[in-house]
Amino acid sequence: MIAAVDCGTNTIKLFVGTPPHAVVRTSRMVRLGEGVDRTGRLDDAAVQRAFAALDEYAAIIAAHDVERIRFCATSATRDASNADVFRAGVMERLGVEPEVLSGAEEAALSFGGAVAHLRHEPRLPVLVVDIGGGSTELVRGDRDAEGVLAPTGAHSMDVGSVRLHERHLAADPPTAAEVERLLADVDAALDASPVDVAGVAQVVCVAGTALTVGAGALGLPTFDPVLLDQAVVPRDAVRTEVEHLLALSVEERRGLGYVHPGRADVIGAGALILDRVLERAGVDELTLSVADILDGIAASLVD
Repeated sequence: MIAAVDCGTNTIKLFVGTPPHAVVRTSRMVRLGEGVDRTGRLDDAAVQRAFAALDEYAAIIAAHDVERIRFCATSATRDASNADVFRAGVMERLGVEPEVLSGAEEAALSFGGAVAHLRHEPRLPVLVVDIGGGSTELVRGDRDAEGVLAPTGAHSMDVGSVRLHERHLAADPPTAAEVERLLADVDAALDASPVDVAGVAQVVCVAGTALTVGAGALGLPTFDPVLLDQAVVPRDAVRTEVEHLLALSVEERRGLGYVHPGRADVIGAGALILDRVLERAGVDELTLSVADILDGIAASLVD
């Protein structure tokens, strides 16, 4: 049995089990990356929230017969000047050195987790999109000369729901001018990306932003991973849901049964990123996957 931890900008997730089967799969929304885009360092309160979650995870891991642990940290700790404080706290609690993933590593693990989980062969070329709090991973995949499905290009863009919300969306709800400035940031990142999102046959979206928008687009009253996993969402329904979320205040979003309270403030920014990627891809639907980078990290421990 293994334990995998994915520490992102907004959430910390835990997988305990024998991949692909989990006996424990849970997450805590701690907003570790709060203010990192502005200050360049991890906020003290955010670090303490993360440590509280890791204390819980340490107890869960201790209660199971875990042989190996892998802790992967992503966007927030890549950008922070005081990441050594967080690193020491992780080692104290879990006994492992946290790995700060490069953007390319993060993207490849997201692809591996999402594609291996699909119940049906993806239409090719396929694009996996992982919108996080600090960055967005784009991975384009196809079959290689031996017929193996593998990434043909991977890129991590420094645009994420927390980062762009803090940078652009001050009003509640956001103004049209704020939305335009945010979209300009996304467009610039897509223009600079070496991974071309256009011309793909299928888009697979993972992680909380896409799943939340998908839940709203499908008309689900609550965030139900069973119903969301492998669901196909029409492009037009996504656009309608993005417009709906942007028209609401943060307090009104918290009243939606499918929006986690800790995601209510930043879901507008994340939804705009998703909408722009889908527009560039030119697809008329997206596929949701509950499996994501956490599953990729877990699989790496047994591969």
